[in-house]
Amino acid sequence: MTEKVPEQTLTEMDSFWMKEALKEAEKAREKGEVPVGAVVVRDGKIVGRGANQPISGCNPVAHAEVLALQEAAGNVKNYRLVDCELYVTLEPCTMCAGAIIHSRVKRVIFGALEPKAGALVSQSRTLELPYMNYRVEMTSGVLEKECSEIISSFFRARREVKKAEKKRLKLC
Repeated sequence: MTEKVPEQTLTEMDSFWMKEALKEAEKAREKGEVPVGAVVVRDGKIVGRGANQPISGCNPVAHAEVLALQEAAGNVKNYRLVDCELYVTLEPCTMCAGAIIHSRVKRVIFGALEPKAGALVSQSRTLELPYMNYRVEMTSGVLEKECSEIISSFFRARREVKKAEKKRLKLC
């Protein structure tokens, strides 16, 4: 759990908490995972943290959002997180959007768009589907540049490694 922070504007608070989510993304990157991080905040305190780990955990549902929601639910002793906010560095996928809805978080805040699989604005608007029985507030673009860069640099480095390996194999 994190110390409670002093009162600030919503924009300042969103930036503050997104920086915490970026720290989680860095943990994922250090493990060779796609660098996505998430934190769940309640009453000015972090109650759940998550860093992507589907590869290292051999678990297809070990997305940062799901892990942060699970930890938060355990810490607050309730699977409903109605008074919580979820900060995530990358626009959630469909699976994570479902988890967000079912956990009843008040608001989801994300940094970078996910043009290929984003389920909040990029490819679909899962939170807005008329048959969903709960509405989640959404804020996008918080520290978008920083959140985009950690993802872009990860994939840029990965492509360079593959390119070097391909070149090495041609030389043999």
